[in-house]
Amino acid sequence: MQLSSYVLNMTEQLFDVAIIGAGPNGATLAIGLAQAGLDVAVIDARDPAATPPKDGRNFAIVTGSWRMLESLGVAAQLADTSQPLNGLEATDGGTHYFGHPSVLFTKDDLEGVDPDEPLGHMTMAEPLQAALDGAMTSEPGLQWLAPERFAGVDVQPGRAVIHLESGHDIHAKLLVGADGMNSPVRKAASIPTEGRDYGKSVFTANVALSAPHHGIARQLFTPEGPFATLPLKGDRANLAWYMKRGAAETLAQMPIEQAEAELNQRFAEFAGEMKIEGKAGSYPLILQLATAITAPRIALVGDAARRVNPLAGQGLNQGFRDVAALIEIAQETVRLGGEIGSAQMLETYSAARHFDGAGTALALDAIDRLFSNDSMLTKPVRTLGLLAASKISPLRRYLARKASATEAGVAGPMTDW
Repeated sequence: MQLSSYVLNMTEQLFDVAIIGAGPNGATLAIGLAQAGLDVAVIDARDPAATPPKDGRNFAIVTGSWRMLESLGVAAQLADTSQPLNGLEATDGGTHYFGHPSVLFTKDDLEGVDPDEPLGHMTMAEPLQAALDGAMTSEPGLQWLAPERFAGVDVQPGRAVIHLESGHDIHAKLLVGADGMNSPVRKAASIPTEGRDYGKSVFTANVALSAPHHGIARQLFTPEGPFATLPLKGDRANLAWYMKRGAAETLAQMPIEQAEAELNQRFAEFAGEMKIEGKAGSYPLILQLATAITAPRIALVGDAARRVNPLAGQGLNQGFRDVAALIEIAQETVRLGGEIGSAQMLETYSAARHFDGAGTALALDAIDRLFSNDSMLTKPVRTLGLLAASKISPLRRYLARKASATEAGVAGPMTDW
């Protein structure tokens, strides 16, 4: 791997794949493709000479995604800082009928080969990115171009000519946009988006808990939206509280003592007393789906393809499913003597991921609509659903497999992850 401040003498090189963005999705894709023997260029806006900004985010990496990180040699570096997810609990906090029914899935519902394998791992953003950056540096077939930004693309026969803000061009058989919700690659490909603004934001913070969490992620559905505590190392948790737009932003800017008082007044009975650690934050809740995830010589992954409701921590995991599918399809294309970036390869990727990704996004949207109210009409439906999930073993096992992304074909048509 060559970490370059400038693109030098690459105009004549035809990369198999050029990836815009080196966050978790882009970096994981680059590592997987390079390990498969492809020539990969990664265009990264980060300055390798600069001190990286603090990143307090945490990701719920479900078992299917974790297995992929294991296969790429990354997961072992995260073991000391990650918290295994041993269970997922959902509670309906409305007021009509039957009190507050809940359902709890545990790793025992997976019925996997390894009885100790958890449903997933809560992983901090900073060590995850550091592990991926380290893995990228060890791949000889990977060119990491930083700091550099995408400026545009011209699609020509057999290649995409990628223009960079430095004035340099690079050529690749396939261009992948792993560049986030406002993806410049998606815009350059003239792919429109659909979706809706929920009119809500999510307040988020890391907190110390007053009682052990036992590795259980807990979610309380309230009429205004969910409140979730996701377990971290040392009986700490990352919390997410759905609030009306403006309220979450205001709470995040309050002095810590005031924010803690508001938090504990509302949820101490559910989660115990909580003490905020570090800086709280907020982000708007938006559903956004690209109407297509491919264009000639271009593919989208992660938030560039879809921004989903963060219920059940599926955002990053949907991106990892894209990554796993694209790696598998690229390997199969090479094995069969096909061409990377060809129309056939892109059609296969679109078939594997467009419907599944959009379907998951819409399912999460439907769950949010069903539970984020206190209607006398919807409460019986919710109660019956939670009771069925609690009592019917085959349904429990199916939902546990879906939540942990361990069902067959989870990442794509050919994956075993």
